[in-house]
Amino acid sequence: MATVPTTPKRHSAYEPTTPLGTPQTARVAGSHVIQSSPHYQTTRRHSLYGTEDRIIIDPGSRIWKVGFSGEGRPRDVFYACGEGAMPLWSLERASRTADREEEERLLEVRLQECLRSVFHNSLLTDPKSRKVIIVEHPLLPLYIKEHMARILFNNLQVPSISFASSHLLALLAAGRITGIVLDCGHLESTALPIYSSRPLFPHLRTTPLAGSRLSSHIRALLLFFGTYMPPLTSVTALTNLPASARSTRVPEEVLTDAVIEEIKTRCCFVGAPMNISETRAASPALSTSDLPSEPPSEHDFPPSDPPASESEFSRVSAEPESSVSGFSVIEPAQVPPERARPGESHLQALARMYTRHSTATDLHMRVDPPPTQQSGMGRGTLVIPGWVRERATEVLFEGGDVDESSVAEVILDSLLKAPVDLRKTLASSILVVGGTPMLPGFIPRLQAELVRAVSPRAETQTPPPNGRGRLRPAPYDRYAPLRPLLPFFAILNNPAPPPPTSVPGSQNAGKAPAFIPASMAWVGGSLAGALKTGGVEVAREKWDEADAEFDEDDPMALAHEFSSPKAILPDWTRSPLPVGAPPAPRPAPQPAMHSPSTQTAVGA
Repeated sequence: MATVPTTPKRHSAYEPTTPLGTPQTARVAGSHVIQSSPHYQTTRRHSLYGTEDRIIIDPGSRIWKVGFSGEGRPRDVFYACGEGAMPLWSLERASRTADREEEERLLEVRLQECLRSVFHNSLLTDPKSRKVIIVEHPLLPLYIKEHMARILFNNLQVPSISFASSHLLALLAAGRITGIVLDCGHLESTALPIYSSRPLFPHLRTTPLAGSRLSSHIRALLLFFGTYMPPLTSVTALTNLPASARSTRVPEEVLTDAVIEEIKTRCCFVGAPMNISETRAASPALSTSDLPSEPPSEHDFPPSDPPASESEFSRVSAEPESSVSGFSVIEPAQVPPERARPGESHLQALARMYTRHSTATDLHMRVDPPPTQQSGMGRGTLVIPGWVRERATEVLFEGGDVDESSVAEVILDSLLKAPVDLRKTLASSILVVGGTPMLPGFIPRLQAELVRAVSPRAETQTPPPNGRGRLRPAPYDRYAPLRPLLPFFAILNNPAPPPPTSVPGSQNAGKAPAFIPASMAWVGGSLAGALKTGGVEVAREKWDEADAEFDEDDPMALAHEFSSPKAILPDWTRSPLPVGAPPAPRPAPQPAMHSPSTQTAVGA
């Protein structure tokens, strides 16, 4: 059995150090002598006030990445509210006005703490002399952008703020201006097609199957199939009491957010696709008697309808009274009834099916015991089944629901909405970014899921069971229009691309630079800041003018949304789409050269 080492509570992704013993490179340009910066490999010319290198901030709901433009990696990567804490914002807002105002006040305090930490702790620079580029998500709410702009302008007094799309910057870091980008983060996965540096926002598709759903799915699986061994109470128990005798169910207090995050990032990986006939089938609803051999009083499940996908297995419920231990409702798994053994529950059939298709080994992980078991010696041991490590990510690839498409289906749905003449170019330039795609095997599995979803199905017209009547039509195949694009699918940052074919588009697989998917958007922002080609820039003077004209005490001003300072912030939902890259210049037409004999023949 392997043992997983513990992860430090906080560490920086990049700790710059000044090289010792390296001679300073000097370059004479007129009467000025410019020395090279210790943080750059080449000599760079800095402006007088130090505003040439811009601050690049990639604010996520949980993890922030910050640094200077022109650099290849962020200076600091940190949790916004601390490791294991709740994210800064979520997909839901309070319905009551008072609760919503309280959430916004708390969000503003947390954002101010994070932004001050960026300048004073992470980058150690003066915010008054640095322009800022914010790598924004296309679905980032406008009120969050307003809070960031108000803190940066009023509190930190930065000169200007530029807002750039994270999908466009990630594609820029890959050296492309056309493609479809899948950003699989913590809250949701979003697919956005981009053509000639112009994001096609009306064709954006999203799904909540992302890192947050994977974390809740892992927690639910470990509660039912994991094993916990509490610490020993004495030294003599080490030799007298075997490990199997002290194994118990996993307490809820052990599976903290920090433990789940460590399991997800260090223990889990994505397995190869399983047989589609074993994972896509209907099953009756799960009742209380279908649970593993546990007292029924501990698990009181409400009745539920048959689910459309396995993603229902780890649905997070809003009502504590309708959940298992307050956070997860377990729905029936996608196991065919004919494959279930007599007396076997659906969860046990799921575990058996995943165990048969898994080759991973169990892991023993040291965890802190719950507060009620602090009398033992040392730390407890959490046994993670191997099939949980390999097959927990199936929740991201099992779609079929209208509102919860899989990560492969959002790409295909976005391609269906795109114009027909752009589909071939977009399908041959797919880029996958975000923190969740850093799981080993995620991108090759995504490639296989795309091919499997578009491939022709074996179902045909079948006769009725009684032999009479009309033939039953074949099931609807919504991805049939994309079937001609099957040889063109190529993921730019695929670490294990399939063998190239004679089709030109398939040769793009694996051609992107070797940046990790989680930092692709930040690297694109760093490149845009170095090239002075950021997004829409809002100067502090323009913000002050809009803020001075807007009076919050005036009821007429509150009634008009466009009179507030947030009206000057870029918002693609109410402003025209960006113009995109300029078209390539067309060659001048050459004058036709005609021979005298040809002219005579035409004239005759």
